Amino acid sequence: MAAITRLQQLQLLHHPPLTLRRSILFHKPKQLTRSRPRSFSTSPILCSNNSQNTPESSASTVGANASIVGDLLDYLNESWTHFHATAEAKRQLIAAGFHLLNENDEWDLKPGGRYFFTRNMSCLVAFSVGEKYTVGNGFHVIAAHTDSPCLKLKPRSASSKSGYLMINVQTYGSGLWHTWFDRDLSVAGRVILRGSNGSFMHKLVKVKRPLLRIPTLAIHLDRTVNKDGFKPNVETQLIPLLASKLEEASVETKEKSTTTSSKAAHHPLLMQALSDELNSNIDDIVSIELNVCDTQPSCLGGGNDEFIFSGRLDNLASSYCALRALIDSCKSPGDLSSEQAIRMVALFDNEEVGSGSIQGAGAPTMFQAMRRIISCLADKYVGENAFERAIRKSFLVSADMAHGVHPNFMDKHEEHHRPEMQKGLVIKHNANQRYATSGVTSFLFKEIGKIHNLPTQEFVVRNDMGCGSTIGPILASGAGIRTVDCGIPQLSMHSVREICGKEDIDIAYKHFKAFYQAFSSIDKKLNVDS
Repeated sequence: MAAITRLQQLQLLHHPPLTLRRSILFHKPKQLTRSRPRSFSTSPILCSNNSQNTPESSASTVGANASIVGDLLDYLNESWTHFHATAEAKRQLIAAGFHLLNENDEWDLKPGGRYFFTRNMSCLVAFSVGEKYTVGNGFHVIAAHTDSPCLKLKPRSASSKSGYLMINVQTYGSGLWHTWFDRDLSVAGRVILRGSNGSFMHKLVKVKRPLLRIPTLAIHLDRTVNKDGFKPNVETQLIPLLASKLEEASVETKEKSTTTSSKAAHHPLLMQALSDELNSNIDDIVSIELNVCDTQPSCLGGGNDEFIFSGRLDNLASSYCALRALIDSCKSPGDLSSEQAIRMVALFDNEEVGSGSIQGAGAPTMFQAMRRIISCLADKYVGENAFERAIRKSFLVSADMAHGVHPNFMDKHEEHHRPEMQKGLVIKHNANQRYATSGVTSFLFKEIGKIHNLPTQEFVVRNDMGCGSTIGPILASGAGIRTVDCGIPQLSMHSVREICGKEDIDIAYKHFKAFYQAFSSIDKKLNVDS
């Protein structure tokens, strides 16, 4: 007993923050909110829910040894859906001094300017123009995606079974659907509201309290589940439970009125929860587009708080590192004074289902923007094929999460290509062009890391396994832009809760920022086709 007591004393002596951090985990989210920017160089954080942090306030703390991990946690906790991720990126860009453009309007751009636009509030393109830009110079782009595998409400979601109100859902992407069982779930997304003057408003909504649950079947009723595996039918058994059916009759709406098609399609109890969040009448909600979301906050974990536990790391971790790198690479006067290229971030939707949408990488959004930028900056330029020449001088980093080696399934990785967490970005290769990396693009990207003392790793899939893909090949083939595919290593990809290394976030951010700041000079040193 004395030995145990002594061990406990030693643990408290050498790791005093541990008990405190564990106690923070179980506090209510509102107690985690910070009123001022956090300094990340002292004690690690467990959870973060501050949506008021701005790039200016946090960027001042990001030096050579500082961390953006706390800000990433804020971003993840705010970004329950692709809509929220885009809206939060928009907020941070505006706070950093970027000018909002509209694709429907004429653009007036100038060297040294910083701009962005959104499409469908789920796709975003931001860019900064070098002060020494001339027509025909290239674009240095980091592209990622805002969507993640999830459950989405069907157009008519209301159903009932055995005395319960149920919510009918569609599966989106290739999720590990068994991980969604027995989680505290809710809904978030966007709605269209009817205005008082006959107009309509686009609003985002998030019901933060646990609203839904998909219960598993007790082992007493499924004795062979551990032997045969858990294989739920995604149409009939992956249906969230909302309430007991008797609640349906007790729902009191704020105003009695004729039932609309929206109310008929969805449970009144769900519509009431949405109207409460929106502070609107149920009858004013004319359309909804909702995801089912896990309510557990993103947080640090592991014995040394070295991991990030979160949903949607694929691919919001990449999106945030790219966004933050662009903002911080041009936040100070003079940052663009010697830049001859255009620095760009492109965040697309629908990557998880093939990118074939107006807001996906399969649409010409990014290349249309490039043509417009060149046209706006051309002034009185008269020359030949400015866009085509600019594309040949451009470079794209396709940033999507990578498969870290799993300690329990090491044989799933090719023996000599087993990326580890905490050891830097993973450059992805595939001879069959499932990734767009070439020997040239890999070298250039690794050279940036080498100059700035940033580690990189490499990945190829086993020959006897299929290979996933990214938006890299889509964009590379769309206009012939040089591309490297890379990603932050993670485990549990496409689970409702994923894991990545804390150090890899900062490495990715620094590598992306170095890409913006140094690529122009590095690219000049290699000529392939002359």
